[in-house]
Amino acid sequence: MSYKAGSPFDSIESAYEFVALLAETVLEAKKDIEADVQRESSSKFPRRLDALRTALYSMEKLELHMSKSRRILNDLRTLRRLLFEERAKSAPVAKVEIPLPTSPPSLPSQVTQASARSETVVAA
Repeated sequence: MSYKAGSPFDSIESAYEFVALLAETVLEAKKDIEADVQRESSSKFPRRLDALRTALYSMEKLELHMSKSRRILNDLRTLRRLLFEERAKSAPVAKVEIPLPTSPPSLPSQVTQASARSETVVAA
C-alpha cells in the first residue's frame, strides 16, 4: 500500500473522525434495512426477507466493529497524549514530597512487654 498525503489516516484524530463518520453511515444504512425488513415481513417472497435479515445481521456486526474501533482509537489518542505529556502541559501535576521517618516508630509499652513475655516462655 502506498501512502497518499491528505488521507483520512494522517493522524489518530483524523482516523477517529473517519471511523465516527463511517459509524454514522452504517447506522443510517441499518435503519434503512430495518424499514425494509418491516415492509417485507408481510411479503410473499420469504427469500427476500431472509436476505434482508442476513443483511441486517451483517450491519449490526459492522456497527459493533465501528463502535469498538472508535473506542480503540480513543484509547490510542489518550495514550499518545500521556506519552507525549500533552496533558501535563494543560494541567500541571503537583509534586508532593512525603518525608520518610529516620527511625522506626516506638511501640506502646504493652506490646513490648507482651513480646518480652513470649520470648521468655519460648526460651524456658
